[in-house]
Amino acid sequence: MKEYELTVLIHPDLEADLDKALDKVKSLITDNGGEVIKEDNWGKKKLAYQIRREDFAVYVYMEVNLPADAPLKISNTLNITDEVLRYLLVKADDKMRQALAEQKEREAKNEAESSQD
Repeated sequence: MKEYELTVLIHPDLEADLDKALDKVKSLITDNGGEVIKEDNWGKKKLAYQIRREDFAVYVYMEVNLPADAPLKISNTLNITDEVLRYLLVKADDKMRQALAEQKEREAKNEAESSQD
């Protein structure tokens, strides 16, 4: 299984009952043999342009493990799901994650050194 990043833009009218829409996306992932590693709700944000006559959407970011045939099946299903305005499913970039981890370590080290002074 490979790691993927899935960002889903959910219809803003579903903000009050977001769990139902998210459960639908999560069940889609697990039904295709995948697993959700991490989930981060970024909240309701204004879109750069209208999508299906909507100016806002609820952004949800997920890190998932998927087998080889799952991304195509998930993409096809998300395309016809009414709750989802847009989605982006990309393979996780290990080099970028390593660079971010190193940057956080450097920042923590710099903060520790500056607090000692």
